[in-house]
Amino acid sequence: MSGFICIYASSLSVAKTKTVSTNLTPQERAALAFYVYADFKSILNHFYPSGWMGDVKDLTFDQSYGKNVYAGKTAIRVTYNPQGPNKWAGIFWLQPAGNWGSKDGGFDLSKATYLTYWAKGETGNEILSEVGMGGLKGDYPDSGSASKKEVRLTKEWKLYYLDLRKVDTSRIAGGFSFTVTKKDNPHGATFYLDEIRYEMEK
Repeated sequence: MSGFICIYASSLSVAKTKTVSTNLTPQERAALAFYVYADFKSILNHFYPSGWMGDVKDLTFDQSYGKNVYAGKTAIRVTYNPQGPNKWAGIFWLQPAGNWGSKDGGFDLSKATYLTYWAKGETGNEILSEVGMGGLKGDYPDSGSASKKEVRLTKEWKLYYLDLRKVDTSRIAGGFSFTVTKKDNPHGATFYLDEIRYEMEK
């Protein structure tokens, strides 16, 4: 998986971050955090799932999935069917779209304390091999990165996080990433993501 840096997460106590009510208005949700993904085509979204990696044909990606979402109207549904030669695949949410560090983009997220997201698996045996943010190189590199490996999902929605309190987030174009591998998911995996966002200091 050379050429990029990914980041990962583990479970976060709700005491450390603001929880999300399922019936908040867009304005109320925007006041809580800086979103990677709130809903499909939401004006709150700040990054684009345009950085496809590895065996991209092994991924089926639906960011407008509307059944049993955690919050809002939609969630992200990903199916991984390991067939390709690289034996891994992933997606990076970038800003602007397609920017791997070659364009002047990204955001100053210096006030970010955590990157949080809600996730669940279809069977509860799925593993996100890596989850992360930042780490882009090039002419306009990200200022920092964070990651977590082997994020094990359950069948129920659960909150996961990356601690950013000691990470330089003054310039971030790589907002969020995940990778899945054949090693961790030999029979494939279907999983769901929702409410991907940066918790900000007030």
